[in-house]
Amino acid sequence: MSLAAYACHPARSRGRRHAEPPAPTRDAFQRDRDRIVHSTAFRRLVYKTQVFLNHEGDLFRTRLTHSLEVAQLGRSIARALRLNEDLVEAIALAHDLGHTPFGHAGQDALNACMESHGGFEHNLQSLRVVDALEHRYPQYDGLNLSFETREGILKHCSRANAERLEAAEPNGVARRFLDRTQPALEAQLCNLADAIAYNAHDIDDGVRSGLISVEQLGEVELFERYRREALAEYPRLEGRRVLYETIRRMLSAQVYDVIDATRAAVESAAPVDADGVRNSPPLVAFSETMQSQSSELKSFLFRNLYRHPQVTQTTDQAQQVVRELFDAYLERNAEMPASYADRSDRHRAVADYIAGMTDRFAMREHERLTGRRGIG
Repeated sequence: MSLAAYACHPARSRGRRHAEPPAPTRDAFQRDRDRIVHSTAFRRLVYKTQVFLNHEGDLFRTRLTHSLEVAQLGRSIARALRLNEDLVEAIALAHDLGHTPFGHAGQDALNACMESHGGFEHNLQSLRVVDALEHRYPQYDGLNLSFETREGILKHCSRANAERLEAAEPNGVARRFLDRTQPALEAQLCNLADAIAYNAHDIDDGVRSGLISVEQLGEVELFERYRREALAEYPRLEGRRVLYETIRRMLSAQVYDVIDATRAAVESAAPVDADGVRNSPPLVAFSETMQSQSSELKSFLFRNLYRHPQVTQTTDQAQQVVRELFDAYLERNAEMPASYADRSDRHRAVADYIAGMTDRFAMREHERLTGRRGIG
């Protein structure tokens, strides 16, 4: 399949920070994807929390399975829009590499610990991982990914951090946060595929956990519409198959909606190439109706799942573990590996070390350093 003119073409990539000769059998974005898959940070995602901690159940999503689902959805949409599937996959697989143990609870705790030292943003940390913290190659730190992949990984960025990144890399991946321009379509697509994926799988995990029910979800228009549709076609359907079929139909409807709405937006903006996309308004989006329904679902999940007393109790414990780990490593620097303990930027080194931990390693380290079990 030929790429659309406004897609990211690997031959027109803005390149890597460290020049490398091309590979004989793979283009730039395929190499990026492969480097991400083989990275240490990618393997750690299998033991990092999505919503439920790893020890709470074997079938709950982790950061790794979430990233794979985002990649699958992203590739499906990219193919229909004639965008670069390999670039979409690379961004999707890397977008959560900087996430802390214990999900957003860990991130919030680490950000508070780093308040006087530049803060902590998991999205910026993902870029730090691929730019500096992976140590796999003799010529440079990081994975030396293409500009377009790095642009997609940096999904959010505060102005202060954007200015700092821009000073270190003029006209680099942070420039758009200062110019208020957009990333390429492949990056925009990953942002929306991320939201589609986590809304769907958090329904599944929430029902599996018993914290929300199919009956409660009946108040959500997007869910209830496709539940009724599934039962109308399969009146004898029951149990988890009702849930699975409802989610499958929801996902399909959202994917087709994104494809149609994005095609219309691209046709209206008429970008002639990827830079034309960057200078246009955001182009990858839901229709207004689907956006409203998706927002309703997200609000439901916040009220009933993410803020459920059982989840918030675990969240509070996880944040305490991260805070106490931070204080312990700051006070006893030698408890960290030398590659972190010997750094001059002590607070950032501690944050980098903790952010790279899996849930279970963080819990083991906390118990080792404090003599107490912090969670469970």
